[in-house]
Amino acid sequence: MPAEQAQPVQRILVVAAHPDDVDFGSAGTIVTWTDAGLEVSYCIATDGDAGGFDPAVPRSAIAGIRRDEQRKAAAAVGVTDVEFLGYPDGQLVVSIALRRDITRVIRRARPDRMVVPSPERDLRNVYGSHPDHQATGEAALCAIYPDARNPYAHPELIVEEGLEAHTVPEVWVTSPNDRADHYVDITDTFDRKIAALRAHASQTAHMTGLEERMRGWGSLQAKAAGLPDGRLAEGYLVLDTR
Repeated sequence: MPAEQAQPVQRILVVAAHPDDVDFGSAGTIVTWTDAGLEVSYCIATDGDAGGFDPAVPRSAIAGIRRDEQRKAAAAVGVTDVEFLGYPDGQLVVSIALRRDITRVIRRARPDRMVVPSPERDLRNVYGSHPDHQATGEAALCAIYPDARNPYAHPELIVEEGLEAHTVPEVWVTSPNDRADHYVDITDTFDRKIAALRAHASQTAHMTGLEERMRGWGSLQAKAAGLPDGRLAEGYLVLDTR
């Protein structure tokens, strides 16, 4: 049974380490969901304050710039709910605090599906295995199980904030094409993926061939999915977490 039909889905929460991670990995997929009327929200662990390449921009301004860019990118794919946890870029670890903060977002959003980074290091893909991505993926999976569903985990969330336990039924882990088991055809939403990426001007304005690079990656995913030539896709490992 296709993952989309496994159960009714109305609310989706996407967790990522940095502004722009969502758009590189999943923007095309997200458009298919928002166009279908699904509610999508983002939780971004850092402000991306260690990114940016323009020496004329004060380092103190980067966090605000990148938050603004992520909000604009989200709007390009139909998302208006973006929450930043404010952890320092490049310093994420799988801490109880990070698990608690993601648990808080889960209990607020009460999603039917979540999208998270892979917690595994891919030795063939150094850029995709950023330590912040791995830490965010592991912390998010810990928040999904056991934290968010356990009323006795992070008890202050109930006692002080009234956030009752919530079980996330399904998780999509962003995956390279040799590990994915589900693909979304993004051929018709690819232009909006590129628009979202271009909204991250501090990160992508210097990139030559951004569209060609993303088209090549999407083509590889589509080939792994068995789609016809000329199609584009994004791939995931889908987990039943009921």
